[in-house]
Amino acid sequence: MRLTARIALVAGVVAAAACPAAAQQAPIRIGASLSLTGSYAKLGSNQHEGYKLCERDVNVKGGLLGRKVEFVVYDDQSAPPTAVRLYEKLITEDKVDGVMGPYSSPVTEAAANVTEKYKKVMVSPLAATTSIFRKGRKYIFMVISPAEGYLEGLIDIAAKRGLKTVAVVNEDTLFSKAAASGALELAKKRGLHVVYQEAYPKGNTDFSALLTKVKSLNPDVIAAATYFDDAVALTRQMKELNVNPRMYGVTVGGDLPEFYDTLRQNAEYIYGATQWEPTLPYPGQKEFLDAYRKEFGHDPSYHSAAGYAGCLVYTEGVKRAGSLDSDRVREALLKLETRTMFGDYKVDADGFQLAHKMALFQWLDGKKYTVWPDELASAKTRFPTPPWNQR
Repeated sequence: MRLTARIALVAGVVAAAACPAAAQQAPIRIGASLSLTGSYAKLGSNQHEGYKLCERDVNVKGGLLGRKVEFVVYDDQSAPPTAVRLYEKLITEDKVDGVMGPYSSPVTEAAANVTEKYKKVMVSPLAATTSIFRKGRKYIFMVISPAEGYLEGLIDIAAKRGLKTVAVVNEDTLFSKAAASGALELAKKRGLHVVYQEAYPKGNTDFSALLTKVKSLNPDVIAAATYFDDAVALTRQMKELNVNPRMYGVTVGGDLPEFYDTLRQNAEYIYGATQWEPTLPYPGQKEFLDAYRKEFGHDPSYHSAAGYAGCLVYTEGVKRAGSLDSDRVREALLKLETRTMFGDYKVDADGFQLAHKMALFQWLDGKKYTVWPDELASAKTRFPTPPWNQR
């Protein structure tokens, strides 16, 4: 062996002896797949920004269990089969220390089969469909309110205003079907007559036949269980066909600034479901907003805030467990009751969210105002929605 090689080897041994904990100081790696491209890209990218800001803030405060945190994120292209492959890779090849959930109910439903198989805790910030959490799974935890309640505010206001009829339309995917089912049940309970219900395929862009049927029935309310692209397309075609309900609300997508930027005046008066708004009175809200705007140059959506809060919930579970062991973290998360900048977290034995509150907003004069529930409202509804030619 050459002398220089011997010196290098000895130096390495001495350094290792001097720092016996060096091997333990590698970062805690948290894996996730996210919809960075594909049909859910806008929303998945916002969730990713929430994860990135949480990673930064956790590390600024000293890390987790004395170690830095590092997210390992892959693009699942909004496709459940791709997410399955990526979570397998994260767990078996990358050997991450923990995982966080992807975007959307359909992708989460697929990924949960992998995380359950390997007994990996997965806090799922943006999976809202109840059925995901009612299958006997032990390691999945919900952060947001369930899909079935997304249109509760719209139905509640309609009933209180004396409206009588509702049409429900939805994308034919897991979350949207659950949201539509919830709206149907809520409408029946509140005495509204459901005059029409139809599902349309994912990626559908032509709603003319559906809306022609809806127009012929002239419902007081149109409740649409949507994502971003279909919410925009539905709205445009409602104007083109002069479909004029007294209330029109969407689930996902209507809350994004891009919704108003795309539709401009045509977005006025539209109601949207939201899990979170910057105006809600939760602790740490100002700090989160200031940090997010500085880091990314734009306001967060509720998807950003949910990603951030979900990360906080997971790291708090690890802290309370004092370990990365999945069973210990699971027990900590089952017992955890906390309020973050996103709102309340408390789950039942299935990891199903019990405490978080939905809100309903309305686009008014180019801004979003929370209009339901009353205790969280920042403005009163403008009712009824005027015809398209009067906006």
